Parts: sequence; C-alpha cells; structure tokens
Amino acid sequence: MPRPLTFAVPKGRILDEALPLMTRAGVVPEAEFHDKKSRALSFACENGAGEDSQMRLIRVRAFDVATFVAHGAAQVGIVGSDVVEEFAYPDLYAPVDLDIGHCRLSVAEPEGQTGGPLPSHLRIASKYPNLTRRHFEKLGVQAEVVKLNGAMELAPSLGLSSRIVDLVSTGRTLKENGLVETSRILDISARLIVNRAALKTDERVAALVERFRALVAEKAAA
Repeated sequence: MPRPLTFAVPKGRILDEALPLMTRAGVVPEAEFHDKKSRALSFACENGAGEDSQMRLIRVRAFDVATFVAHGAAQVGIVGSDVVEEFAYPDLYAPVDLDIGHCRLSVAEPEGQTGGPLPSHLRIASKYPNLTRRHFEKLGVQAEVVKLNGAMELAPSLGLSSRIVDLVSTGRTLKENGLVETSRILDISARLIVNRAALKTDERVAALVERFRALVAEKAAA
C-alpha cells in the first residue's frame, strides 16, 4: 500500500478560488476542512488521485506551502507565483499556471513623495526580501529590506521605511493608508507546484499534474 500523498494548500483567498478546481481534479477534502472553527491543519480527502490511492490535505501559510513541497514533506501544493519566485527552491517545480489568484507585487510610497531620481540606497519594508533586492538591483539601487509579515502600509508613516513592496489587488488598502503604487514588479497567479523527485518517482503526482493541466486548458478553451 503506497503512503498517502500530501497536498499542501494555503489559507485565504487563493484557497477559496482553488477549491472548485481541486474538486474537479478529484481532490475533495473531508467535511471538517470547511469548518471555519476548526483549528486542525491536516485533513483526509474523500477520494484521492485514483481509486486505490489515498491523499491528505495540509492547510498552512502560503510561504510554508513552498517549504513543505520543496523538502518533500508534501508532494503537491498550490501557491502564488510570488512565493515560487521569492524562494526559488531548486527542488520545487511549478508545472501548471492555474489562472486564479491574480494580483501583483508592487512598489508603493507615500502620496506626494513620488517622482524624482532614485537614490543609491533605499530602506523598504516587505515580506519579499529577495524579490525586492533583485528588482532594485536592476535599477542600480541598494535595497535595505526591513522584513515585515503584515501591516506593511504603516511602515512609511512611522518612519520605518520610505517605500513598501507588497501584494496589490484593487489598490484600496494603499489608498486608505495614503500610499500610491509606483511600479509593478511581478504579475502573480496561483500555481500547482510539485516536488521534483516525487514527480519522477510517483505516478500519482504526474497524474495529478495532467489532471490540473487538462482542467486549465478546458477552462481556457471555453
């Protein structure tokens, strides 16, 4: 009997969009998964990637999805392309763009302070230090990144940084905090990710990839 596949999913908006697609791909979580009061992190599936296989879901933070899959603790997962690009794990492969979870990673700064030449050094608040440094390196700017995991919009007003790099969807949160989006670093969508070794050695992983790929192609053709 093969060991169960572990499928890692992120909490939040991407998961809400991914669930219908997962269901069509045969990844159907048990009823407790949908209980908003449940604090469980691991769940059984009603069915797996085939009649004779088993699968479990783990629900973790988006950044941790990539870590679990890259290190083989989970074989498959769903996460935003921002996370894939930030970590660039060599053992992580993102074979399918799921065409959901669209947003962008952008630079924002206080309204009224935009324009003018960039200085040689900037302090920027972000939870994406690698993507932030790479972006500003291309512009000839040394970026000192202050790592924050939330409340990014407060950083400029409290003097912690002059700019932020964060996810933007509608831009409403920026506007409400007196910030303006000044440049776009990366367009983002959710990806199906797999562990490279698992893809090569476990037929169930390859079958899941093909199932999701076919569903995305079907949606695009509709």
